[in-house]
Amino acid sequence: MATIEVQRQVLPILANPNQGARFYNPELPSSEPFVPGHRTCAGCGPSIQYRMTSKAAGDNTILVGPTGCMYVANSSYLCTPYNVPWAHTQIGSAGSFTAGVAAAYEAMIRKGKWKGQYPNIICEAGDGSASDIGLASISGALYRNHDCLIICYDNEQYANTGIQASSRTPYGGMTTFSPPGPEVPEGKKLFPKDLARMMAAGHPHCYVATASVGYPIDLMNKVRKGLNHRGAAYLMVYTPCQKGFVYETPRSIDLGRVVVECGLYPIWEWNPEKREYDYSFRPQNIRPVSEYLKLQGRFGHLHAEHIANMQRFANEQWKMMGVELPEALIQAADPKNQVNMAAAAEAEAIAETV
Repeated sequence: MATIEVQRQVLPILANPNQGARFYNPELPSSEPFVPGHRTCAGCGPSIQYRMTSKAAGDNTILVGPTGCMYVANSSYLCTPYNVPWAHTQIGSAGSFTAGVAAAYEAMIRKGKWKGQYPNIICEAGDGSASDIGLASISGALYRNHDCLIICYDNEQYANTGIQASSRTPYGGMTTFSPPGPEVPEGKKLFPKDLARMMAAGHPHCYVATASVGYPIDLMNKVRKGLNHRGAAYLMVYTPCQKGFVYETPRSIDLGRVVVECGLYPIWEWNPEKREYDYSFRPQNIRPVSEYLKLQGRFGHLHAEHIANMQRFANEQWKMMGVELPEALIQAADPKNQVNMAAAAEAEAIAETV
């Protein structure tokens, strides 16, 4: 029997004349593979990302959901918000399950058992799966170059199980596993794992990029670039969690912009053909990290020296991207130029009276 050639989709890139600003793009697709009625929290960053991602991918898409927030909240009572095929897999098998789906469709198409184009195959894994428990299986799928897009929706914690620290939780982030106290006043002492860069360095034949829900067109275009790439692709997306970050519900998109503007979440692409990073994305504004931290309750305990530590970390990220630092950011890395967060200041005042 003759082998049938696999026909793959080619998704057009959306016009994005001013990547760092808010504007309406009339080219947005009308299909909605992720529909209303899900059970995630109000302002949920991962669900916003899910809608953008599936909208960019289109209706000929298969979604894989390892255990995490978007599995537990969206598949209870035999009801899901997906208008396209979706399958759950265990938290540690994100990559192997997705690789199996990709290999099966290629085999079925070549044998004439599946008619039509190769579907867009997307795995949506939280950082608990993508950065910790399922890291090995995801690396295997990327290494073997299966034709799929693996997305880490990065809410920087194990949110589904009660806000525990993950390797993507930022320095100073308060979780149930990293509470601040007299011995460790900053809460989490470690800086986050540089996950996306690990994936690019270890799998240079793959398309790898970072994105944020604060920049929807950039995010959707990177989804399409990843799907258009022949082989494996990896995308890490900042997706704030209202429950764990403790912020005002309507500010999810604002946080998605400010985290980029302060340098704590660099936006870049890895070009597998040129084997080089593209740091051309520039936010409209550059801000000190304190403007990001003060919007979230999880950082309310930080002292001046902790904020300065985070500013030094952000400054190194800017330097990595070739950005010349404004004097204000250089000065902000000195603890003398910072003040304690409100909760930390209140705690110190109380401690003096005890």
